[in-house]
Amino acid sequence: MDFTPTAWQLWLVAALLLGALELQLTSFMVLWFAVGALASSLGAALGLGLNGQLFLFASVSGVLFAASRTLFKNVFMRDATHLKTGIEAMMGQEAVVVESLSDPHGGTVRINGELWTARSLSGPVPEGERVTVEQVEGLKLWVRRPTASLPVPVGNPKKE
Repeated sequence: MDFTPTAWQLWLVAALLLGALELQLTSFMVLWFAVGALASSLGAALGLGLNGQLFLFASVSGVLFAASRTLFKNVFMRDATHLKTGIEAMMGQEAVVVESLSDPHGGTVRINGELWTARSLSGPVPEGERVTVEQVEGLKLWVRRPTASLPVPVGNPKKE
C-alpha cells in the first residue's frame, strides 16, 4: 500500500490549513490563498503539471486578493457613511465660551468636554455665550457667533 501523497492531496491539505488559519485571523486575507490552493488541487486532480498548478494558485489568489477590497467596498459597504473624527468632526459644532474672546488675544472655549484656545471671527464674545467652530488652525479654533445666541449659565446656580 502506497501512502505517498499526490499533488492534489497536498494542495487540498494546504487549502484546509490556510482555511483554518483564516478562521483564527478573521482578516479575509488568507482566505484567498486557501481558495487558490483549492483551485490548484482541482487542477492537479485533472492532470495539470506543476508549473500550471503554481500559475493557477498565484493567479486565482492574486485576482481574488486584488478584487476583494473592491468587492467588499461595493457590495457590503455600499450604504456606509463617512465617520468624521478629530478636527473634521469639530467643524460646524457649537462650543461654549469659558474665557471671553477679546480681539487681540482670544480666549478659551469648551467643546466636547475639552478646553481649546479660540479666536473670534465676529468681534468680542462674552463668557457663557455659544459660538460655532468655523476652522481649526493648529491648536487654535476660529469661532463665530451664531445668528441667535443665548448665554449659557457658568458655575453652580444659586438656590433661593
